[in-house]
Amino acid sequence: MKKLISILVLILCSHVVHGQSWVDDSNFDDTIADNTAYDDNKSIIIIEFYADFNKVNAFHEWKQLDILDGVKYFRCDITKAPSAKKEYRIRMVPTILIFSEGEAFIKFKAKAGLDLLCPVDLPKMLRAIEVVKRESQF
Repeated sequence: MKKLISILVLILCSHVVHGQSWVDDSNFDDTIADNTAYDDNKSIIIIEFYADFNKVNAFHEWKQLDILDGVKYFRCDITKAPSAKKEYRIRMVPTILIFSEGEAFIKFKAKAGLDLLCPVDLPKMLRAIEVVKRESQF
């Protein structure tokens, strides 16, 4: 009985936890064009260009952004999106773009070097989201 209860708890918890959303060349343009949130306000789309070789330096606080109203966070594996990588001139990973109304407003990019650290922390990302919200109101 205890095993059955443990299995049921694991199944229920696995459905509650939200997984990372991914984009690639097949859905990139549709994703950034999707600018309506649940309350019909313009949403902010954040896309992190990502690579497995540098996953230790990815933006790990994305779940805290994903719960904000009007903000949607996605990752884009650069090996699966060569066209988007070229269009947005992604040279280093992680690089994070913040979109509103299909237009890239802010770009955070890793600096050249051996470490390729994430170029933004949570407080800086939250300030950038507020700037984009303010600028896209007009």
